[in-house]
Amino acid sequence: MLMTDLLKADDISKAVGAFKAAESFDHKKFFEMVGLKKKTPDEVKKVFQILDQDHSGFIEEDELKFVMKGFSKDGRDLSDAETKKFMKAGDKEGDGKIGIDEFAALVAES
Repeated sequence: MLMTDLLKADDISKAVGAFKAAESFDHKKFFEMVGLKKKTPDEVKKVFQILDQDHSGFIEEDELKFVMKGFSKDGRDLSDAETKKFMKAGDKEGDGKIGIDEFAALVAES
């Protein structure tokens, strides 16, 4: 499954473009811009599964660094600081990884 099967390619392109500058990534704005906040829980789960590149059931820090590339091959890598901030926001259990429930809660944040 491709990200464009779930989200509009135009929305993805605009969101990736909006965060091209280093240290500009904001997960709340990004998820809103790609249209993820309006998706059903099942669709959010499918997006999670795409981002979970090793299919471990979790998004680990090394996968989180490439989250924008999970949406578009034109996406940039997140900086170490952005990745750590994103992980801190999503990892509610403090285990160094983001599970599906944590991801869904992260997407739902406003």
